[in-house]
Amino acid sequence: MNNEKITLGNATRDIDAVTAIVHSYFDGLHHGDITKLNDIFHPDTWLKAPGSRRSLTQWLNDVENRETPAQLNKPFDFKILALDVVQDQAMVKIYCPLFDFHYIDFLGLLKEKGQWRIVTKMYTDTQEQQ
Repeated sequence: MNNEKITLGNATRDIDAVTAIVHSYFDGLHHGDITKLNDIFHPDTWLKAPGSRRSLTQWLNDVENRETPAQLNKPFDFKILALDVVQDQAMVKIYCPLFDFHYIDFLGLLKEKGQWRIVTKMYTDTQEQQ
């Protein structure tokens, strides 16, 4: 078996679209841009962490009312750790350092009516509990 890259249908285009959304997510978080964030999330998204559930509206309000990493001169060190696209669904694992936290997020995306949007976000801080 050789190492050829096989592209089926719109796979490359979909991977590029999902990657672009994730980079908008990074940029929106870093700069506190709730308009950008709102545009990439489905309105019925819930954000879930162990012991915490927030609606998209609650989370965007929290983002809007806090200082941003950019304002605090925090580095832009977000990273995509894994990305998997299967037809009209995608799962992205990311490293998301925010303030003094080191989150690992799992973003679930669906492609509906030709548009990719985040439909679920699960996250946890990976720092050791003290």
